[in-house]
Amino acid sequence: MDAPAEQMTPATDAAAEGHQLPESIDILQIMQSIPHRYPFLLIDKMVEIHAGQSAIGIKNVTVNEPFFQGHFPSHPVMPGVLIVEAMAQTAATLVVMTLGKAFEGKLVYFMTIENAKFRRPVGPGDQLRIHVDKERSRANVWKFKGVARVDGVAVAEATFSAMIMG
Repeated sequence: MDAPAEQMTPATDAAAEGHQLPESIDILQIMQSIPHRYPFLLIDKMVEIHAGQSAIGIKNVTVNEPFFQGHFPSHPVMPGVLIVEAMAQTAATLVVMTLGKAFEGKLVYFMTIENAKFRRPVGPGDQLRIHVDKERSRANVWKFKGVARVDGVAVAEATFSAMIMG
């Protein structure tokens, strides 16, 4: 029996012209796109991918996360900087998928993080839905607005830019 055809969304960015992206990708495809690995790979899946524009990264937060051993053992809280890093990993995967195979595994470096706000703690059992939207891109520099939500409620947000090293 044949597997169902993967649903595709048309590429809308000029850089992505000529190819389509899947509507969702799994952890193996994320690992093919960016070089991060355990314990620093902070997204498990991506959905609602719109080439060159936006995507949602999903992070299932479990009690087994290594940062909970010290932050804080009696009241586990995901560090806010790691939520911002998860935003950046979501954006980096979107950029690499938009630009194509030649950029898979390339390093992406933060350039700026602005207006970071943390609204409420994130802990074990939460599922982060990390919404990233491109504000602009120029050459190899991309700027995004990210909002992380748990159960539809914003828990963190930031605007950030990064450079992909090609």
